[in-house]
Amino acid sequence: MKKTDERDQQTEVPRNRLSQLSEATLRINESLDLDTVLQEILDSARSLTDARYGVIVTLDDKGQVEDFLASGLTDEETQQLFAMPKALKIFENLTTIPGPLRVSDFASYTRAQDLPEFRPPTQMSACLGVPIRHRGVGVGNIYLGKSEPGQEFTLEDEDTLVMFASQAALVIGNVRRYRDERRARVDLETLIDTSPVGVVVLDARTGVPVSFNRESRRIIGSLQTPGSPVEQLLDVITVRRADGREIALNEFPLEQVLSTGETVRAEEIVLQVPDGRSVTTVVNATPIRSQDGEVESVVITLQDMTPLEELERLRADLLGMVSHELRVPLTSIKGSAMTLLDDSSDLDPAELRQFLQIIVNQVDQMRKLIASLLDVARIETGTLPVSPEPAEVATLVDRARNTFLSGGGRHDLDFDFALDLPPVMADQQRIVQVLSNLLSNAAKHSLESSVIRVTAVQKDLHVEISITDEGTGISAERLPHLFRKFSRTDDEDEARQSGGSGLGLAICKGTVEAHGGRIWAESDGLGQGARFTFTIPVVEEAETGATTPSTRRATPSRQTASKEVRILVVDDDPQALKYARDALAKANFTPIVTADPEEVLILIEEKEPHLVLLDLVLPGTDGITLMENILGIADVPIIFVSAYGKDQIIAEAFEKGASDYIVKPFSPTELVARIRAALRRQTDPYQIESLEPYVLGDLTIDYAERCVTVAGQPVELTATEYELLCELSVNAGRVLTYDRLLRRVWGQTDSKKPF
Repeated sequence: MKKTDERDQQTEVPRNRLSQLSEATLRINESLDLDTVLQEILDSARSLTDARYGVIVTLDDKGQVEDFLASGLTDEETQQLFAMPKALKIFENLTTIPGPLRVSDFASYTRAQDLPEFRPPTQMSACLGVPIRHRGVGVGNIYLGKSEPGQEFTLEDEDTLVMFASQAALVIGNVRRYRDERRARVDLETLIDTSPVGVVVLDARTGVPVSFNRESRRIIGSLQTPGSPVEQLLDVITVRRADGREIALNEFPLEQVLSTGETVRAEEIVLQVPDGRSVTTVVNATPIRSQDGEVESVVITLQDMTPLEELERLRADLLGMVSHELRVPLTSIKGSAMTLLDDSSDLDPAELRQFLQIIVNQVDQMRKLIASLLDVARIETGTLPVSPEPAEVATLVDRARNTFLSGGGRHDLDFDFALDLPPVMADQQRIVQVLSNLLSNAAKHSLESSVIRVTAVQKDLHVEISITDEGTGISAERLPHLFRKFSRTDDEDEARQSGGSGLGLAICKGTVEAHGGRIWAESDGLGQGARFTFTIPVVEEAETGATTPSTRRATPSRQTASKEVRILVVDDDPQALKYARDALAKANFTPIVTADPEEVLILIEEKEPHLVLLDLVLPGTDGITLMENILGIADVPIIFVSAYGKDQIIAEAFEKGASDYIVKPFSPTELVARIRAALRRQTDPYQIESLEPYVLGDLTIDYAERCVTVAGQPVELTATEYELLCELSVNAGRVLTYDRLLRRVWGQTDSKKPF
């Protein structure tokens, strides 16, 4: 009898464990919230093994820790555990163990495995850990601990936890799949709801709308009677299709229309209500069928054509404006020309000049209009050309002021610039055009007795320029549309109230944005004036490093005894490079071409050119800065080749060390002649070979023969000694600095001795 009781007890223990395991499995399946499920798994694992506390770590698809939860600890202990920088690291290392882990002394185990020292917020002696694997892939680990010394986890505890972990893996997999599907559904619903196209789903059996997205509600809402539901609107709406058919939904129930299963592809349909309101839409309709082919629902997409119709209206307005603007000067030109061609007219010279001046002025007006139209087209396609170069803000504003006043501007202009404004990178002609347009716009909408203020301040890496008037102001509704392309109002009074938004402002926006800036308008309302502000980048300071003597080589011009004369051409225009290369090759020079300024110094070192042709405006830098860097490593003549022919720029180039300056366009003959002249000056700057021999007492220097004698006896000199003697003799009577001698004789740029 006693043995029977013992067997019953031995059988009862596994039975109880299985019962507890079954109950725990049911509990963790009760929720679809991942955090709740993980916490329930951890609590159940502790209950199954009589553990004091536990930790569960889950991994994402990439094997990185995703969740880290604790159980059996107080709130304070939990915070201390999560705050421990080494805790997560230890558990991450433990997740790499493929099987169960059961140890009686966790601290000794971590030391033996060379893991970081781990001191949990409460004492832990024994530890039991098992992996959670779903379909052969590890999704996490469960770790349980006991706090009392001498307490251990048994093999039965390990087996129970392994079986429970397999069930937990299934639950975690299902919950994650549910979570991912829910996220995908929410993302899809959000995408549909925020789509700029209206989406409507209708039940084909009942005709009842299943869902409307935000845009479809907006479109249909324009036809809806305030306070009435959308479903009521379906009873009064009339659908006019592209073939002229009209379908009144109150006569043909919607479910009857939908049951046909017709697929509609991009058909223009007009929706209309009895009071005359209508909206034109482009409709796509797709039936959704069941497995037996019956139409269950219909998905309809609606695209409101109102913005496109407005754009077409604006384009038509633009065409009408252009036609009018071109017709006026053409009428004047034709009238003046006919008067001049009239044989019967007897015009004195003053009248003749007047009619000719009318023709010239009207042609200029037409050219400006055509240029504006071309700029608008380039802005639309993102191809507006700009050629930024360093410029002073005061200079740009002054040019715009002169343009404004010469064009008949009568307003007083008040200028307020911050002190020490930095130069800006600007295509001067285009930025002056922006300023002129904004000044003209301010003058157009304000009284002549008012003042137009122009201010400029630096904001970080930009200069902010504002034009403020005291005119009619701009309504809040019109502010967002001022810079729209092709936008203009229908009558002049409204245009004055809105601040105008024709070609001028559209060109201003495109030009400023092409420079990397932005433009905006502000107004406190009608009658409160307006302020137009735009930004333009400041010139970034070039970073140039000091050049050591070891990086500077002897001037290549002293090597011209070689037949090959190498010319380095630097220009970012492919056509200019090809033109220069062909011209140099025909003149028996060896051209080296590059469009990348960063390659120049490398080519100077490797190719040792005898002369450099340099463009003034280059990507990422300017020609003058690049010239200074070149002269820091080589004594080589540099000729600028540029379309900018202003006296100030040319003077600055010469002051910084340029040998010559050629203004585009130029002929190949001129280019070759200037190159040869520069090479002659570099090789023999004093024309030494043509000088008379230098005689001082017994010393005689025959420059033509490169011979030095003292009292009639020749003196043997090295090349450097001869160059030094020539430099001193040619400049006899002048003070020569040490740096000058270093540069001319040894090719050095600083005071470090070359010998």
